[in-house]
Amino acid sequence: MSSVLVTGATGHIGNVLVRRLLEQGHKVRALILPGESRAPLEGLDIEPLEGDVLDEESLRQACKGVEIVYHLAGRISILPGYQPQVWNVNVQGTLNAIQAARQEGVERFVYTSSIHAIRRVESGVIDESLPYDPNNPYGEYDRSKAAATLEVQKAAQEGLDAVIACPTGVIGPYDFRLSEMGGVIRDAALCRPTLYVEGAYDFVDVRDVAQGLILAAEKGRKGESYILSGERISVRYLLETVREITGRGFFTLKVPRALARFGARLAPIFYRLQNARPRFTPYSLEVLASNSHISHAKATRELGYAPRSLKESLTDTVRWFLENRLQFASA
Repeated sequence: MSSVLVTGATGHIGNVLVRRLLEQGHKVRALILPGESRAPLEGLDIEPLEGDVLDEESLRQACKGVEIVYHLAGRISILPGYQPQVWNVNVQGTLNAIQAARQEGVERFVYTSSIHAIRRVESGVIDESLPYDPNNPYGEYDRSKAAATLEVQKAAQEGLDAVIACPTGVIGPYDFRLSEMGGVIRDAALCRPTLYVEGAYDFVDVRDVAQGLILAAEKGRKGESYILSGERISVRYLLETVREITGRGFFTLKVPRALARFGARLAPIFYRLQNARPRFTPYSLEVLASNSHISHAKATRELGYAPRSLKESLTDTVRWFLENRLQFASA
């Protein structure tokens, strides 16, 4: 089995990928930010290494002796406006990871991009034939992931054996940091009153994304991109499915889109003052209203990627949140 490095190892996809790699017998080195909580990796037989993707020397040390680098470290944001840290981590951090992989002779570089890096289209099926869009008008996160992905493609053209994966909306167990949709599912599982805006998106189980990344490392063609999508579902149906799983009712209120848009313009200011994450922002509302007919046909055809049903994913996610409810008691 291979010796691998996972950057962003404590994140949602990262810690699940580490678990899957260990199950398959790989030796895993995990890059962890200094001072970062290691709770998502607790009890796992890994080689933890403190470092930062913005520190070139620590990345070079992390790449020493490994055959595969899974580069997942990134900064997610649904807030509007210029955010230099998002750009620095997502773009410069990826450039640093590419350089370290080259310097240390890494055999395979797997980059976790995002479906949001791909150009938005109002109709039709979204697949890998669409280009990455560094001028995307919808958010700094989208632009930064697109720019970083183009750098990975460039590196592949220059000789780095790199492959790119683009997950859609990730949900699932082991969500220690409580992702945006994880928070919605957790609140519904705990029967908390839930506000929602009508809309739909493609959601995929984090375990399937982790397996898709491993398949990309094993079978992906150099320089190619693979969309790791799951199933398109409306927010309303998602909440109804959680209610069906728990067998318990909870109050839900659909917020009219016009009212949500008005509140979303003010939410970032309020939440910045409260040092909390908003649920409704102009970006999140745009995503729910956008075209989310997304195909994973290429990943299925070339990698053997086969995502599970969303009902199974939601069932396992609800169970995980209920079993770990004390951890999120104050959230």
